[in-house]
Amino acid sequence: MPEQLPNIAAKFALPMAPLELLPQLPDELNGRFGENRPPATQICQIAANTDLEAVQSWLLEYQEQPQTFRAYRKEAERLLLWCWLEAGKPLSSLNRQDLAIYQTFLADPQPASRWCGHGRMPRHSENWRPFQGGLSKSSQQHALRVLKGLFQYLHAAGYLAGNPLALMRQREVRHDSRNVRERYLNQESWAALVGYLQQQETQDEQRQKQLERWRLLLAFLYLLAPRVHEVAGAKMNDFFQRRGDWWWAVEGKGKKYTEIPVNQALMDALKNYREFLGLTALPDSNDKSPVVRNLAGNKGISPNMIYRTIKDLTDEASQALAVSNPEASQLLAKTSTHWFRHTSITHQADAGVELRYLARNARHSSLATTRIYLHEEDEAWQAENKKQDWQAPWSEEE
Repeated sequence: MPEQLPNIAAKFALPMAPLELLPQLPDELNGRFGENRPPATQICQIAANTDLEAVQSWLLEYQEQPQTFRAYRKEAERLLLWCWLEAGKPLSSLNRQDLAIYQTFLADPQPASRWCGHGRMPRHSENWRPFQGGLSKSSQQHALRVLKGLFQYLHAAGYLAGNPLALMRQREVRHDSRNVRERYLNQESWAALVGYLQQQETQDEQRQKQLERWRLLLAFLYLLAPRVHEVAGAKMNDFFQRRGDWWWAVEGKGKKYTEIPVNQALMDALKNYREFLGLTALPDSNDKSPVVRNLAGNKGISPNMIYRTIKDLTDEASQALAVSNPEASQLLAKTSTHWFRHTSITHQADAGVELRYLARNARHSSLATTRIYLHEEDEAWQAENKKQDWQAPWSEEE
């Protein structure tokens, strides 16, 4: 295990805070004189004199992809804070050994009282922390992949003389298809959730607004298998009619534009929600207003808010079903928005949707990814193995 670097945060009296709230850094930390900076005669392709300015230049490349921007900012921010608060050196002085120590740190950020918080906190909060605990091996690999891209960018831009992460041999964690296959609601649990929501009645105006939004969200998530940022970014005129059929236009992962067939069940859900908001039953081609809105009905909501809204529903249903349906209750307690994408694709596969159309609905670039959701072969395999019908005599009931 690499030797731990001394904690010298006290030397510079830097607080634990997001990048935008930190005071001006001294030259020993800001990267102006980093050991991995190239000679002054080499032309740099970005307007950056410090490491923070260089990282901000890299992040600007993702400003039109909010979810990617936030994910990449998180990893860059963690590394920069570690450089300044733990390693006591600028990012542009990091070498191969430093990054090996950082990888160890990702698995167990210490001291936890400084680095780890409890729950999500606003970035301006004094209780904000960059971690909520140590990262799993797959999360460590993801972090290093992101940072490798950052170092490649800074090297290609002429800001760094070399890329120390290019020397690191990463042992890739294989895609865990078992997790994908297990993170979905089976038909019984899905029916229990729908039944719970169907039974909800209220005279409270705010509660009614919440119920109507939940009903639209369940239909949207289940019938179109969207990613949460696609739901947050959906506009009313993304739903359009062509030759009598409805379609949903979406710019998905990798900014790929796709048109997905929309069935009548979703159009009915959209009509109900629009009419509840006091709108016409169907959107027209000029309606660029958000599909999913705040409870006031006048603004869209963020991906994070959609995530929390769905968690409120699944947690509430889980508690209500704890006695009558403990299996569904346990699944719903773990359910997040992305479970509904897996649920949708799995249920489509179970319903017999042909693989090529299933892949197009899911917007997978590879059929191998879509095949993860197919259970027919597993069931047939189990049936074949049951033909070897034997029971150990010592385990038979007397």
